[in-house]
Amino acid sequence: MLYRAHVLVCNGTNCSLKASPEVQKEFSRLLPEYGLDKEVKVVETGCFGLCEYGPTVVVFPEGTFYSGVKVSDVREIVSEHLYKGRVVKRLLYQVPPAARPVQVYPEVDYFRHQVRVVLRNCGFIDPESIEEYVARGGYQALGKALTAMTPAQVVEEVKASGLRGRGGAGFPTGLKWQFAARADGSGPKYVVCNADEGEPGTFKDRLILEGDPHAVLEGMALAGYAVGAHQGYVYIRGEYVLSIERLEKAIAQAREMGLLGKNILGSGFDFDVEIRLGAGAYVCGEETALFESLEGGRGEPRIKPPYPTDAGLFGRPTVINNVETLANVPVIIERGATWFRTLGTQKTPGTKVFTLTGDIVNAGLIEVPMGITLREIIYNIGGGIPDGRAFKLAQTGGTSGGVIPAELLDVPMDYDSLATHGSALGSGALLIIDDTHCIVNVAKSFSFFFLHESCGKCTPCREGTLQLHRIMERISRGEATRTDLENMKALAQAMYVAPLCPLGQTAPLPLMSTLRWFKSEYLAHVVGRTCPAGVCPMDGSAARAAAGCAASAAGGAAAGAGRAASREV
Repeated sequence: MLYRAHVLVCNGTNCSLKASPEVQKEFSRLLPEYGLDKEVKVVETGCFGLCEYGPTVVVFPEGTFYSGVKVSDVREIVSEHLYKGRVVKRLLYQVPPAARPVQVYPEVDYFRHQVRVVLRNCGFIDPESIEEYVARGGYQALGKALTAMTPAQVVEEVKASGLRGRGGAGFPTGLKWQFAARADGSGPKYVVCNADEGEPGTFKDRLILEGDPHAVLEGMALAGYAVGAHQGYVYIRGEYVLSIERLEKAIAQAREMGLLGKNILGSGFDFDVEIRLGAGAYVCGEETALFESLEGGRGEPRIKPPYPTDAGLFGRPTVINNVETLANVPVIIERGATWFRTLGTQKTPGTKVFTLTGDIVNAGLIEVPMGITLREIIYNIGGGIPDGRAFKLAQTGGTSGGVIPAELLDVPMDYDSLATHGSALGSGALLIIDDTHCIVNVAKSFSFFFLHESCGKCTPCREGTLQLHRIMERISRGEATRTDLENMKALAQAMYVAPLCPLGQTAPLPLMSTLRWFKSEYLAHVVGRTCPAGVCPMDGSAARAAAGCAASAAGGAAAGAGRAASREV
């Protein structure tokens, strides 16, 4: 059935928490009342990206963008916009700080500066409809590979694209596939989608799965064809309820249409996907700990080598990629490696999806070309810092990443550029912090996270994270000495190399990064016994002693003043 208009209601998790399901129901309830139910279709979509202003609604074909829509606003949109053709101006997105209304979706600065490859369908299709995915070109890449390309050609195309893993390490995806394709083929091989996200502020993979689950399944099928695997697993944490529901529906739809299962598209190639739920441990995002958990064991890392492409899941050759990496693959196969290399930088082609959070006007999900500067992200897309505050730092790559101070605002956002400054793209979390925050307090929260999430299997991580957090607590209480800072550096050097897995190896990184760029603030706590931001309680013994001296001095001064006053009387 053809419709005159489509009303797209964002039902990503953030908008859902702001009652977007109720907004959607109200549209469906009111359309028949105005005789529009045969002319206007209401579509539940994944995340649009502008989470701060949800629930968001887009009316097509013109692309009118409404933000902050309440249930009580729906009747006005139906009666004025959909029935009479008059845009409801008061509900249009307002560009801060001048509050200038913007009517159509592509003119909003937040979207105008983005390049959407991975998020190409998020917000535009009903993620629970395989027909809408196919209508946007979905599964064409799989059809092309199965009918016109050999597995080796698929591997070579991905290698030529220069796609690097979007999970943090940035390992070349095509090379990983080549290793798996050449590995022992006497038994089964596997494709694993790592959908476990455990770091604060990291939720891009969840929103990709909620908004476009078929893109990930198609990427997995292409990986299976390329390396000779016939079984795939999506490992996802159990609390990602909406992602799991949509993945289950997508798998069922793909099987029904012959796009998963036996003899896909009549090609003779078999590939199927199952979902495995994790219990929510950060360490299970590490590939070998993930395999342990997926096999039914305790989620603890294994010693490497052997690497997963030789001996991964169930001891068999395994390709493991994260959600964002796999969602890139269908586009690369469909449009070609040469096209993909027109985006991003020479060493890091393509785009990167970030979750932009913290002290930023436009928080949400964004996708930008690799190599864009941090300044462009913050001020052109993010809308700047709220309330006119000054930018202090950006934490890139999640809790295991590093920090970028104000003097590096023009650093290109790609693997190599960030690495030269001690930071990383990592999980894609991009936390913006303004000048009201204390760097020691922020770093202390990082150290607590790693202490809490260490699985405890290896001593360097188990004991190292504990000692790092104890030092940070002493610093924040005004009880630390310069020796503590030196001990923290020495401990960090040991932890970079000694632990079994990246959790322990990266635990000191955010602390060392903050110490590198904000040493004066650390010294203010350690030597001056003061917190420049006025955040840390400084209630330790040293602080109390200092306070006691101050109180005595103040008391003496008061007594002296009192005695002087008495004499005057």
